Amino acid sequence: MNQFEVVASIIERDILRFSPAGVPIVSAILAHGSQQVEAGVTRQVEFEITALAAGEIAGRFASAELGAAHRFTGFLARKNRNSKALVFHIIDFSAAA
Repeated sequence: MNQFEVVASIIERDILRFSPAGVPIVSAILAHGSQQVEAGVTRQVEFEITALAAGEIAGRFASAELGAAHRFTGFLARKNRNSKALVFHIIDFSAAA
């Protein structure tokens, strides 16, 4: 199973564009920061991840507030067939509680 969920903020976002097949797409960079417990030790975790919203969700994602915390769900995939870099494909998101 390939499922990823994270609470993050949108720190950069491209404008809405369309694939050659006419599918709306928005690319962005999400930033996450939290404390996690690993092997009984608390550690600070911070990272940025490249994200992509395609289809119906792209319009809503394109107008989401920059800098606000959202709960994102989706999956990870290679940027392209020959790349080792991962991209988070957003399936849904909502305001973080």
